[in-house]
Amino acid sequence: MATVKLRAKSANNTRLERGRSDDNPAPSRVREGRPANRRGSPEAIEKRRVARVFNDILGGRGASAHKLDGRTEKRRQRLLKELEAGKARGSRELKPLDVLQRVQELMDLGEPLSSIRKVTKVRKSTVSAEAIVGVVERLHRAYSFRPEVYRFVGIGEEVLREAGVLADGSKRRPKAKS
Repeated sequence: MATVKLRAKSANNTRLERGRSDDNPAPSRVREGRPANRRGSPEAIEKRRVARVFNDILGGRGASAHKLDGRTEKRRQRLLKELEAGKARGSRELKPLDVLQRVQELMDLGEPLSSIRKVTKVRKSTVSAEAIVGVVERLHRAYSFRPEVYRFVGIGEEVLREAGVLADGSKRRPKAKS
């Protein structure tokens, strides 16, 4: 006759059984009587943001609001270096679209156009204006680059006007009658 060995209930088994009921199959992780963590709530986040701005304005550090954080400043410096060298991450040659994207991003970060012009070699376009108008129109619809950015890859104002990037400059104000 085979003997059946009975297992004693361990402390773990009894704890698990106590935490479960028909309505709640898993034991509760939050202890009763303790408030939930509200540090990540939208209200708390907004309070911290408003407090920082308030302290910056009244604390005399209003100019520091325009200063970039460390990672953004490093990114700005890297983008300027890449435009100056004409290479991405030190090895790959920048394509014209890469130049457009980097110049656009630098302008979004608040970099003046004059400082970008100092480090970037403006490319001359060898393609005829008629051949590139359609492509520039599609590119602008897809990316919505600023009109100034296109000049860094050798696309002139007449192409931008024909492509619909710039407003038509042919409309002039009528002269006042004397």
